[in-house]
Amino acid sequence: MSMQYDSLFIGGDWIAPSSSKRITAISASTEQPIGSVPEAQEADVDAAVAAARRALDDPAGWAHWAPAARAAAIERLADVLERRAEDVVQCVSAQNGMPVAVARQLEGVFPVVLLRYYAGLARDTATEETRPGLFGGSTLVCREPLGVVGAIVPWNFPQTLAAFKYAPALAAGCTLVIKPSPETVLDAFVFAEAVAEAGIPAGVVNVVPGGREVGAYLVEHPGVDKISFTGSTAAGRSIGEVCGRLLRPVTLELGGKSAAIVLDDAGLDLQTMSEKLFAATLLNNGQTCFLGTRVLAPRSRYSEIVDLFTDLAGTLKVGDALDDTTQIGPMATAAQRDRVEQYIAKGLGDGARITIGGGRPADQDKGWFVEPTIFADVENNHTIAQEEIFGPVLSVIPYSDEDEAVRIANDSDFGLGGTVWTNDPDRGLALAKRVQTGTIGINGYLPEPTAPFGGVKASGLGRELGPEALSNYQQLKSIYLD
Repeated sequence: MSMQYDSLFIGGDWIAPSSSKRITAISASTEQPIGSVPEAQEADVDAAVAAARRALDDPAGWAHWAPAARAAAIERLADVLERRAEDVVQCVSAQNGMPVAVARQLEGVFPVVLLRYYAGLARDTATEETRPGLFGGSTLVCREPLGVVGAIVPWNFPQTLAAFKYAPALAAGCTLVIKPSPETVLDAFVFAEAVAEAGIPAGVVNVVPGGREVGAYLVEHPGVDKISFTGSTAAGRSIGEVCGRLLRPVTLELGGKSAAIVLDDAGLDLQTMSEKLFAATLLNNGQTCFLGTRVLAPRSRYSEIVDLFTDLAGTLKVGDALDDTTQIGPMATAAQRDRVEQYIAKGLGDGARITIGGGRPADQDKGWFVEPTIFADVENNHTIAQEEIFGPVLSVIPYSDEDEAVRIANDSDFGLGGTVWTNDPDRGLALAKRVQTGTIGINGYLPEPTAPFGGVKASGLGRELGPEALSNYQQLKSIYLD
């Protein structure tokens, strides 16, 4: 793979960048360059925001289209992305190390599903409602596009998480400036090509790849009406501070350190449950914000559950992300591998015990690989149980009863995901309601497009997905009638 782009997608056209600076995409599996794109500068962000503003303010522009017309255009984009799904999948897996089999299930599917879902909502959701008044007369309540959206996207699920933002924003009639992560730029340009092919009007979607400086400039830009960000809690705090000062709406989907609570009645059999356990705890090489990386095990079954997850980790094939049989690929960057290795060393230093993994695979001489690693004898105050590692590392923590399990689960700065594993769904539901988190699954975990997704505490502000996300890109106007 070698993909070279020399222009930026701004204002519905491919235009020359303002500088000669470039971003080189590196394969996480081979550590070799696989392409490059221009690196956007502040002048390019200015141009993108101006284009988005023109597309928004044009009396015949996107914000003023009938919802059914916007829906038809969004569905055309879904059709083009569906045809180009394998291009997206190959780009993502090569860049960030996501196993290609996982990418086909998520990066190649979720954006298309979300576009079609929000196209349907655009058609079916009324934008005006007349309410009778308590003092006579009535009020016309209007839902209008919020404006120009700055969407800042991370590298771990770059196209899925971009779609979390652009699908509802487009359905609401907003225009966008999308800033992809510098670690995953090639797929963003494939997406831009799809936007052009689908005939989305000029300026409605603009793509400006860059690092933190470009993101910070976009957040503060006076022409932006809302920021939607997915990324680290530290970056989210900074963005939230800026948006608070500017009184600018913001959605923040941040980090997680979720609990996978195994109840004493759980029937865990790797032959039947391995796929669900893997998806809830180790998906995408552990580079997933909602994963249950703290496994809470009853003391009566602690050794059994440690052995279960040790066996699970031992069955996973580690290898090149583009190999169809790979289950654990490399970390997205060398820096991320170093970060994960530092946490593994910290876990050992705090007295936890590794039952499997802990190093680099002996059969991989290239790529930023870390072995799937299971820690036993972990206490919830250990660093590896409190901080987000973002790698294939699980900590198994013992508990005595359900009350203690809930206390441990809630003893975290985060609250994004989680699971409860049990043979009694009613018991699982009752316990799930006690966990302080934005989302949680019973005997499995997969975000559902029709339901709100997001976190509490340090895991963020606001919600994505579901009809709630559409509302996040609308503003309300009340017109009082006689």
